[in-house]
Amino acid sequence: MTPAIDLLKKAHAEHRVYSYEHDPKSSSYGLEAAEKLGLDPARVFKTLLVVSEKGELLVAVVPVAGSLDLKALAQAAAVKKLDMADPHVAQRSSGYLVGGISPLGQKKRLRTFIDASAQALPSLFVSAGRRGLEVELPAAVLALHTQGHFAHIGRG
Repeated sequence: MTPAIDLLKKAHAEHRVYSYEHDPKSSSYGLEAAEKLGLDPARVFKTLLVVSEKGELLVAVVPVAGSLDLKALAQAAAVKKLDMADPHVAQRSSGYLVGGISPLGQKKRLRTFIDASAQALPSLFVSAGRRGLEVELPAAVLALHTQGHFAHIGRG
């Protein structure tokens, strides 16, 4: 499988894996997952890597229906400024390809921030580590296995 699924299985964590046929022409991996799996986009979250002014990589997990608020994340992470990480840097650090980056089972453990909207959901969906593969799990399980912090970092 993938490092994300292996981590959840090894921990006996509550989760379910879903797969769908990924369309390489899709412009939004997350919205494609919501559409193909028949899910509310508010329950499907994307994993984004950002870099601070000091070069620290961080992970942000936000709903695919919205966007990441870099200023809110910078405040939550207690850094001055954040930019989106270069896709090659994100792939090298996480061990996953862009469009399939999971917040779980990354090669390097990075500080992780999950949009607080996840806490109100019965469960959420994140990439399971490959395009066309999603994992459903409670927000608390995601936070536990990423050592993630909840913060209001999403917009829209």
